[in-house]
Amino acid sequence: MVSGMHIIFTVASMAGGGAERVISILANRLIEKENKITIVMTAGDRLDYRLHAQVEVVSIGGLTGGSMIKRIQRIRNLRAVFCKDEDAVIISFGLGSNFYTAAAQIGLKNPFIISERNDPAACPHPYLRNLVFGCADKLIFQTKEAAACFPGRLRKKGAVIANPISETIIPAYQGRREKMVVAVGRLEPQKNYPLLLKAFSQFHETYPEYTLHVFGDGYMKEELQEMSRRMDIFDVVIFEGFQKDVHQKIENAAMYVLSSDYEGISNALAEAMALGLPVIATDCPIGGSRLCIQNERNGLLVPVGDADAMAKAMCRLAKDTEFADRIGLEAVKVRERFSEANITKRWETIIRQLKGEMQ
Repeated sequence: MVSGMHIIFTVASMAGGGAERVISILANRLIEKENKITIVMTAGDRLDYRLHAQVEVVSIGGLTGGSMIKRIQRIRNLRAVFCKDEDAVIISFGLGSNFYTAAAQIGLKNPFIISERNDPAACPHPYLRNLVFGCADKLIFQTKEAAACFPGRLRKKGAVIANPISETIIPAYQGRREKMVVAVGRLEPQKNYPLLLKAFSQFHETYPEYTLHVFGDGYMKEELQEMSRRMDIFDVVIFEGFQKDVHQKIENAAMYVLSSDYEGISNALAEAMALGLPVIATDCPIGGSRLCIQNERNGLLVPVGDADAMAKAMCRLAKDTEFADRIGLEAVKVRERFSEANITKRWETIIRQLKGEMQ
């Protein structure tokens, strides 16, 4: 990458989440190459990730609460940041951020990239989203299946880049595993924790010595707790909340389970594999789980929404610990496949090409 580039990331906030983790990794890597990095938070000031001291973090306001005046002001504030450097490359993450960033950069010369972070089919307003995506000079998709969801005019702008695994992640665990089932993610409908609770309830009938630990915050917490009471598993399901040291807390678990209805690429799943955890994941649309997992070799895939299949997979790992250890050992290879160096190099190439095309 050309030394001295200015790259501006826009995102709602830097609260715990997959997109935010990717931004933090890219920012920390790119700043080391003598680039100027600015992260603009459009809807808050929460920062849950460690950033290089020279990464500039700017908050341009809080939640709008539906106020049109505040929304317009958000666009003005973003535009003011962009106007300070018309050569800066703008990279937007997240549906809301994409809309405001696209509106703010209209008429400006800044190279503009949008990174698609989820299953495109889950977007409630695909027509508006496609209009916004049309404003970008380049689109980054997580999988080929995600790119295929868009019309040809947008696919022509696209490139596929997977998520990086942080090089600071702790070493893969090789010791004795505790009788813990773990899951990491926001307590929101997309993650389908009711499915996980149902599967764990079935699993627990055969393996009552296991506990389920769910790491993450979200508005569904009380509903999920009540559900666990009704299933009579409340005493063995622990809602841990958001934990900055989550890797240390899950590294010795017996298995990691992803129950989502849809995902882009789950950072939490890839990181669990990097830790050497035996993993079970729903085979989500657009192939994010499939990109990480080779079924039966480095993890297990189960159909979306199938609690019986998930419970059966959990029982298999609990019963056949040699198989569990074997797929966990194989899973660690994602560290190299999705390394910071490899993924950042791909981003560098895309940004350099775009800069060259627009000069």
